[in-house]
Amino acid sequence: MTHGIKQIFFYLFVIVFVGIIILPFLWQFLTSIKPMSEISAIPAKWIPSEINIQYYFNVFEKHPFGRYLMNSFIVAVCTTVLGLLVGASAAYALARLRFKGKKILLMAILSISMFPAIATLSPIYLLLKQFNLLNTYPGLIIPYITFALPLAIWLLTNFFSQLPKGFEEAASIDGCSRAGIFFKIMLPLIKPAIFSVALIVFINAWNEYIYALTFMTNDLMRTVPVGIAMFPSNYEMPWGDMAAGSVIVTVPLIILVLIFQKKIIAGLTTGGVKE
Repeated sequence: MTHGIKQIFFYLFVIVFVGIIILPFLWQFLTSIKPMSEISAIPAKWIPSEINIQYYFNVFEKHPFGRYLMNSFIVAVCTTVLGLLVGASAAYALARLRFKGKKILLMAILSISMFPAIATLSPIYLLLKQFNLLNTYPGLIIPYITFALPLAIWLLTNFFSQLPKGFEEAASIDGCSRAGIFFKIMLPLIKPAIFSVALIVFINAWNEYIYALTFMTNDLMRTVPVGIAMFPSNYEMPWGDMAAGSVIVTVPLIILVLIFQKKIIAGLTTGGVKE
């Protein structure tokens, strides 16, 4: 098989693979602009006969969707900022300090992320109820941080460990404190990694469902995924409204990833400056 034929097969594979990934979102978008009569038509109709954007207005008129977006944004941003602040500090300590059981501690931190959310749902719910944190932002941010930390610590520890110690020694000689070295020297050197982890943590917090469904029972405190799931009523299944809500929530994330894809790839594939 010649090189040209291999390239053709490779590009065909990429096109098919990307098409399979994009297909569900494309179907969701087309559903959000179809007339009601065509949404449940059999056989399914891909291209709508006319454009209907009423569902996008329904999302905000029939539901407090703006409040859902605000709740998700506040929770996701706070989770990202606090998770990175704690995670980066812990990662720096694990990468630079020498103490017994460091590898075991790292493995234990990573294993926490393998626990399914449903396994920890009941104990966390009881704790939040005891401290009156249900239907509050901290009641959702704190559990989210516990699952954001293992990823942040594991990735950032690897980056910190690959940075030459000469940077710290030079800064220390110049009179820089340990905190100054961390914030002024080390963090700027791993900006790509921090950016990548921040985006992953933000998307995970934005899309999380099971905790938000359980801990936020007040309608005005619900996040976007839970809010959309609550659109159906006993007598109606508003497929158009749900599709429109899903598109509104997904498009900003797609744009964000496309804009910063180079930084994301740089953060996940490079390991800083090697000695």
